[in-house]
Amino acid sequence: MKTEDFNYTLPQHLIAQTPLKDRSLSRLMVLDKKTGEVTHDHFYNIINYLNKGDVLVLNDTKVIPARLIGSKKQTGAVIELLLLKNLENNTWECLAKPVKRLKKGTIIDFGEGKLAAEVIEILEDGIVHVQMHYEGIFYEILNELGLMPLPPYIKERLEDKDRYQTVYAKNIGSAAAPTAGLHFTKELLEKIKAKGITILSITLHVGLGTFRPVVVEDVTKHEMHSEFYSMNKETALKLNKAKKEGRKIVAVGTTTVRTLETIMAKYNEFKECSGETKIFIYPGFKFKAVDNLITNFHLPKSTLLMLVSAFASKEFILKAYEEAVKNEYRFFSFGDAMFIK
Repeated sequence: MKTEDFNYTLPQHLIAQTPLKDRSLSRLMVLDKKTGEVTHDHFYNIINYLNKGDVLVLNDTKVIPARLIGSKKQTGAVIELLLLKNLENNTWECLAKPVKRLKKGTIIDFGEGKLAAEVIEILEDGIVHVQMHYEGIFYEILNELGLMPLPPYIKERLEDKDRYQTVYAKNIGSAAAPTAGLHFTKELLEKIKAKGITILSITLHVGLGTFRPVVVEDVTKHEMHSEFYSMNKETALKLNKAKKEGRKIVAVGTTTVRTLETIMAKYNEFKECSGETKIFIYPGFKFKAVDNLITNFHLPKSTLLMLVSAFASKEFILKAYEEAVKNEYRFFSFGDAMFIK
């Protein structure tokens, strides 16, 4: 299976640069994964595609202002860190640019000494481990100094930080937003609940897996970066009950799919647990947990496009994307949504 098989042509102007004022006004493409049939709608009508008894599963991770721009204490050279994962004792795994300017023991200063990062290990692919030095509360300092880690294809400045956050974001720890959830408003979630649809949450902290492009020619040779996930007891019990009763489990976003399928593959049921996942879903994967999927339109040749191609077949997905381009849908993080039923 070749990475090139998951390529498609996207005009630059269709890459959404800014979020819509009203989250739920995004367009919605509905794709039938059995027939490939496509219909067009708006996200505020997502409720029409959900039935009483369905279970909607959200990823409640919260994005941290993970992008820090500082300077080397020794030379003043500008260094950028993207915080990926909180390891332990104020040690962070980061993506560093330019990594070639760093060595063990390098000190990077942020906010005129309010925060300093000491490089303690240099790994592959631009990854470094740093020890953070500061006085006070780390996340308060980060909120003051850090920038929202918008993807590189977004060139516009984000006016409102909260627009790169879901309305139900709760557990701090992501280096990117689970963007399928950006379309929901609190009012829409209330309407969904009132229809008799159960809403549950899991947590997956989005890390390097999202940023890392597939550079190998053979898809199966790509290795995912590990990301932290957790599921609580109540969610596990309700999901197991729904499965037993044959009710549909609707995942909001690829991160939710990866969490649910990781747990199901490991335990053959849903279970209160937490851990690291490196699950890589591409065509041929047998889904055990998820019935329907709400997702965005993904980058060419990305692991996310491979996941949705596994869910609805590569042929149907690429055809649907062609249709989305023709109909001028907005693509990627701040773009429109797709419901795969």
